[in-house]
Amino acid sequence: MMNEQLVRMHTGKGFIAALDQSGGSTPKALKLYGIDESQYHNDDEMFDLVHEMRTRIMTSPAFTSEHILAAILFENTMDRKVEGEYTADYLWLKKGILPILKVDKGLAELAHGVQLMKPIPDLDDLLKRAKERHIFGTKMRSVIKQADEEGIKAIVDQQFEVGLRIYAAGFVPILEPEVDIFAADKEKSEAILKREIKRHLSLLEDDVRVMFKLSIPSADGFYADLMEDQHVVRVVALSGGYSRDEANERLSRNPGLIASFSRALSQGLNVNQTPAEFDQLLKTSIDSIYQASIA
Repeated sequence: MMNEQLVRMHTGKGFIAALDQSGGSTPKALKLYGIDESQYHNDDEMFDLVHEMRTRIMTSPAFTSEHILAAILFENTMDRKVEGEYTADYLWLKKGILPILKVDKGLAELAHGVQLMKPIPDLDDLLKRAKERHIFGTKMRSVIKQADEEGIKAIVDQQFEVGLRIYAAGFVPILEPEVDIFAADKEKSEAILKREIKRHLSLLEDDVRVMFKLSIPSADGFYADLMEDQHVVRVVALSGGYSRDEANERLSRNPGLIASFSRALSQGLNVNQTPAEFDQLLKTSIDSIYQASIA
């Protein structure tokens, strides 16, 4: 199974749907969807509503493996069901879409121009559960705010250190050292980041496979050489605060780089839309992101 899934991720046409907003960003995601904070009173109700929103997206006829390779899930979504199946099983068995789990616990305080990941004390238990739920890969995010050598080195060291533990447990880890798109020295940060990534890749055992989720680079095609590395299954891009149109336009100038968009994917979707309106808008969104990903 893993081999079939790995081939699909490595060679398939399409993009990754990021449906993994968690605790902190959930109210914002619901608000954009037309659900105000006054409409829920605790976390349980909030996560019920967000699962309804995600279920609506995943079960939509527009959400198919023709355009979507994988979907990134939050832990809470992994433990819930869609049409009677656990979410990961629904995605793979019913839709042919690979399930990926967000495993990080959020960001630490800013230091040396970066925000490392907070510790993940229950990682081994989480991975054990992910294995039982038939998860294919994982994703974890840290953020680079300025071109600080020491900070960026620490970011990449941490991503690879945790990533190797995840790979050893039987998953393909997506390492996401995001460069803030509004950073004044974004291009310099990207140069340091790529150098550090390549240094780590050169030290890996032959059989290790990883993925990267990176900000769309300032210089077109900047990550093309990473895609050629034998250890790299795929390089995907986050939308990072760009509107969908701008993210798509920038992405299309980077052959081989595919989308892993969250806000840009769900932009414009609303709880009050009819099924036909919702599905049509989602289809338009998916089609445009797909076209930018295969450009």
